[in-house]
Amino acid sequence: MPSMTTAGRDDSGNGPGPAGDHGTGNGTGNGTAPAGGDRDFVQSLERGFAVLLAFDEDLANPTLAELAAATNLSRPAVRRLLLTLQRLGYVTGADGRWRLTPRVLSIGQHYSASNAMIEIAQPHLMALAERTHESASLAALDDADVVYIARVPVRRIMSINVSIGTRVPAHATSMGRALLAWAPVARVERVIADSGLRRLTERTVTDPAAFRAALREVRELGYALVAGELEEGLISVSAPVRDQSGEVVAALASSTSSGRTGLDELRTEVVPLLLRTAADISAALGHRATRTVAGRDGFF
Repeated sequence: MPSMTTAGRDDSGNGPGPAGDHGTGNGTGNGTAPAGGDRDFVQSLERGFAVLLAFDEDLANPTLAELAAATNLSRPAVRRLLLTLQRLGYVTGADGRWRLTPRVLSIGQHYSASNAMIEIAQPHLMALAERTHESASLAALDDADVVYIARVPVRRIMSINVSIGTRVPAHATSMGRALLAWAPVARVERVIADSGLRRLTERTVTDPAAFRAALREVRELGYALVAGELEEGLISVSAPVRDQSGEVVAALASSTSSGRTGLDELRTEVVPLLLRTAADISAALGHRATRTVAGRDGFF
């Protein structure tokens, strides 16, 4: 993307911004979002996170103009946000370009440190990875994606570098299906609408009726197995992890490639270990096998 400049300053954000710029972009200038009467919503905070989240593999070292385009915010607003984030130590700028600092990692660290489930699950993930010789992961649902919240990698089998915090589409993964199979109807329908069940490979389930049928099968089996829907050759199997109330709060997954393990072998050798490990994690979280969420056990 070509670099753009604004009179009086360059893309690094150095120099004064336009008169009257309060760093709130196209909003009202008071840092809140009055739309819909929600006066408790702080729009400037939302925009700060939007700028942080705009940094990714494609925008690892962007200019101010590139960040403005990526966030759909004005350059004066992005400049003010960057300078604030720089003062807080989360970004740094040089030669007209910006990058994240290691301090950003502390945000995720606080999540891990405050979430007892991750600490409880970690030794179980390690044991599962050792017994299967494949990567083991724990993931949670976030909008139409699943997010890796704990992981013991054994080998890289995906084109992306999977680590804690990596997001993948829920509809095309065994983790997503294990989480959605016991979710309320409204949440399932929201994921279908938000994701559009986008085709990622020739195997991706894109028909809403077929997707709902796949979730019914997951509930009947007690686990989800997905082959080649996120990436060709990638196979993953997942089981639900429940908390004390019986709510499904995470999905435990084991992943491999079609060149290493066949589906029948996965079902007979890995699935029993996976289900046992998921049950052990659930029990450690206080779940009793006979307990389900009052009035509901899944979206069907």
